[in-house]
Amino acid sequence: MSLKVVELFAGVGGFRLGLEKSDFEVIWSNQWEPSTKKQHASMVYETQFGNEGHSNEDITLVATDEIPDHDLLCGGFPCQDYSVATTLNNSKGLKGKKGVLWWSIFRILEEKKNKRPKYLFLENVDRLLKSPGTQRGRDFAVMLQSLNELGYAIEWRVINAADYGMPQKRRRVFFLGYHRSSQLYEKVKVSEKLDWILDKGTIANAFPVHHTKKFQELNLEGDLVHITKNFNPKGKSSPFLNTGIMIGGKVYTTNTESNYEGKKILLGDIIQKGRIEKQFFINETDIDKWEYLKGSKKEKRISKTGHEYYYSEGGMAFPDSLDSPSRTIITGEGGPSPSRFKHVVKTKNRLRRLTPVELERLNMFPDEHTKHENVTNAKRAFFMGNALVIGIVDQIGRSLTIKLKD
Repeated sequence: MSLKVVELFAGVGGFRLGLEKSDFEVIWSNQWEPSTKKQHASMVYETQFGNEGHSNEDITLVATDEIPDHDLLCGGFPCQDYSVATTLNNSKGLKGKKGVLWWSIFRILEEKKNKRPKYLFLENVDRLLKSPGTQRGRDFAVMLQSLNELGYAIEWRVINAADYGMPQKRRRVFFLGYHRSSQLYEKVKVSEKLDWILDKGTIANAFPVHHTKKFQELNLEGDLVHITKNFNPKGKSSPFLNTGIMIGGKVYTTNTESNYEGKKILLGDIIQKGRIEKQFFINETDIDKWEYLKGSKKEKRISKTGHEYYYSEGGMAFPDSLDSPSRTIITGEGGPSPSRFKHVVKTKNRLRRLTPVELERLNMFPDEHTKHENVTNAKRAFFMGNALVIGIVDQIGRSLTIKLKD
């Protein structure tokens, strides 16, 4: 029997594409972009998957009882400030800052009470483990403790997709959560924690690692307000390393390195064959601008306050090498204007930007997944800059289904 999934912050459906390759069924989804009048990502999502069970509303305004009960909650939630504040009108004295989307996940899980999903599968940028700069790791500690209070054990790993043969150097942190009512919670509880992290855990089975020697344990102490105010106030580095688990408020964390010797997909492997539209080729008159932006520089500049300083940055490959995985796609990848960060490739002795299909392939999406009559190529590039590499979701999802059958 397939596991029922709710997909939050769905974008154009990266989690869904990865999970539905194995034993999962998305029964409800939500996508809302607050900064735009037209909901382009939601349009694409509905075109690909239909509108049944899909919500295009601000998730902070969706009542929990409108969300069906489910086995797994997934989503790539935005990275924001996770701090909490005391309130007089809240019986628990805790409330996430208004508009911070992590607290929408927390609210849904909290209000599900006896019908909380047994499993969580979440994704974020890896700087979450180190933010904010004044209290390194505080945001992640708040997140872990909030899930601990709801009865979840968490395992996490920072994964660079290219380290496992995928076509893009995209580094993200992935989390799996197991509710205390699940069999996997019990397996984590009785396990040798380092063994689970390195060898026996769900993520370790999906993405094998080598161990580095550093290993740390810490306890999450106090409620969320206490952690917000007091976690690591003088620490220059975060106590959370790139891999770890948390259960019962105790954290076990270490650094790991990928252990992969299989096939590697390179940027050159995803290049489209045949005719490419003229709009993607770089105008000869703009090449000097591209070369300047991509090149190394050390320049004297003047700040708004009149202060004189030197600005320097290293050079970038121009064009991008076809013989290695691509650099990370960014949201500003689209459009013809010269840029330091956009990809440029040389094909048939001409320089050009990447097409929407090539950007989709770098995230392992099906060709033309984001094509829509009301969506521009620049917006399609924006989608891919926000998306995840679905090969990672696929492999972790398959590993989870195997674990549940053990």
